[in-house]
Amino acid sequence: MTAAVIVFPGLNRERDMIAALTRISGRQPSVVWHAESELPAADLYVIPGGFSYGDYLRAGAIAARSPVIAALRRRAAEGRLVLGVCNGFQILTEAGMLPGVLMRNAGLRFVCRQVRLVVENAGTAFTRHYEKGQVLRCPVAHHDGNYFADAETLRRIEGNGQVVFRYALGTNPNGSLNDIAGIVNEAGNVMGMMPHPENLIEPAHGGTDGRALFESALEAA
Repeated sequence: MTAAVIVFPGLNRERDMIAALTRISGRQPSVVWHAESELPAADLYVIPGGFSYGDYLRAGAIAARSPVIAALRRRAAEGRLVLGVCNGFQILTEAGMLPGVLMRNAGLRFVCRQVRLVVENAGTAFTRHYEKGQVLRCPVAHHDGNYFADAETLRRIEGNGQVVFRYALGTNPNGSLNDIAGIVNEAGNVMGMMPHPENLIEPAHGGTDGRALFESALEAA
């Protein structure tokens, strides 16, 4: 699998993501600055977490208007895999590549801890190495992870099986509707999630629950 990591000013998880992709795929990903108008050929494009542009206006709103986003849309339309984690998820929703929005956490506080996730859809390119109903551990670190969508959009994504991960009962850290932690687009090749699977891929991290996500993408690619 070849991968490319897209970097925006203010991100702080790109090194973690690069390390995870390198370890699992055996190849170091390309690194693309947000001002580029073209993307290198790759099987997987990733926007990692952090605070692009300091989360001014809304989290991800400024980054979603960067030149590289138009190129990312073209790659997604070609069927390439796109993954947005934390701020990457926020950027993908602000860019209109995923439905809904990410709002301030219900408690209006930054949340940094480990949560439990339930796999809702194990049939996507990102989750085929998991089982439906499987419960994972995964760290979160965000201030704007409260997923919201209007009632019609919510019914559509639930009905289409676009909800991929939910926070396990009683562990929702941000107030997200229906405990939603991660979703895919209708085509199934663009996914966004608030938790950080790249930070739980080897025993030194305290667990490997996030590893299967990258292995799934590798197999799909």
